[in-house]
Amino acid sequence: MKSYFKSLAGFKLFCLSLLLCLSACSDPKEKFTNTDLTGLDYAKNFALTDHNGIARTLADFKGKVVVIFFGYTQCPDVCPTTMAEMASVMKQLGSLADKVQVLFVTVDPERDTQALLAAYVPNFDTRFLGLYGDQAATAKVAKDFKVFYQKVPGKTADSYTIDHTAGSYVFDPEGRIRLFLRHGQGAEPIVHDLKILLK
Repeated sequence: MKSYFKSLAGFKLFCLSLLLCLSACSDPKEKFTNTDLTGLDYAKNFALTDHNGIARTLADFKGKVVVIFFGYTQCPDVCPTTMAEMASVMKQLGSLADKVQVLFVTVDPERDTQALLAAYVPNFDTRFLGLYGDQAATAKVAKDFKVFYQKVPGKTADSYTIDHTAGSYVFDPEGRIRLFLRHGQGAEPIVHDLKILLK
């Protein structure tokens, strides 16, 4: 009986060693460089209009990786640099860029008309879409996405600026929130993360 237990223990030890060896030899899972939001239960959808006048929801882009940035056209720094960064990402992705949709959601519905968004957003990349809604729709989507925005008064009523969340959200091709992209990190880390989602 003792020899049976010894052989059984030896067999279990052999199996454990084999499993450890196999796990050590397998490729480690690629890790995101940006903040992983996988499994979080918010930012599920939106109902806005694009700069072509078409009503849009997140479901319209199923099958693509979607990058959503909240900003405004008269933003002096964060918004144009983010959009330029995403244009660089699209170039570096090459043919994979056709499976990515970048959306610019305005937090300034008073000034950012459909015409203004149509002139501004595609300047960075013709595939980018600007989205807008009225004050209530803007407030709702900002709340759903946990995005901060607040007017900062200027010298005149129309010269205000807006403080707002500077990062971007990324959804996988199934429409699930996956990443929060930090502002100003350069294109390479974003390209790395989007390629993982595109696999």
